[in-house]
Amino acid sequence: MFDKILFPTDFSDVAAKALQYVKQLRAAGGREVVILHVIDQSNLELLSSYSTIQDYITIEKEIEKRSSEELGFISNELRQLGFMVTERLEKGIPLRVVLKVADEENPSVIVVGSHGKGNLEEILLGSVSEKVVRKSRHPVLVVKR
Repeated sequence: MFDKILFPTDFSDVAAKALQYVKQLRAAGGREVVILHVIDQSNLELLSSYSTIQDYITIEKEIEKRSSEELGFISNELRQLGFMVTERLEKGIPLRVVLKVADEENPSVIVVGSHGKGNLEEILLGSVSEKVVRKSRHPVLVVKR
C-alpha cells in the first residue's frame, strides 16, 4: 500500500519525528523512499541582498554541503532498514518543489511534518505542509509536533 514514500524534510525536530513514521511504513509494505530537501530560494534571494557575490557563493555552497550531509545521514538510516533510497536536493519555493517532485515521483504517500523551521510569513500565510495537504494529488500523512 505504501510502496513509494516521498519524505520532504527541512531537518527540523518535527521532520525528525515524521522520519520515525516513514520508518514504521516499512512494515506496511514501504520499499522505496524519496528524501527531498528544498533550499528555499526566497532565503537565498534575501541573503544575496545583504552579501557580496563571493560571500553569497560561499554561503550557498555551505548550505548545499550541509544539506547533502543531512540527506546522507537520513539515507543511511533508511537503507539499514531495507529501503531503497533516492536523495533529491532542490532549490526553489518549497511548496512548488514538493508538488513538482510528487508529480515526478508519483509516491503512494507523502509524509511531512506539520511545522518546520518556518518564519513569521509562514505562520501568517499557512505552513508548507498545510498547503501540500490542500494542493497535492497524492495522499499526505502529516505528523504533528
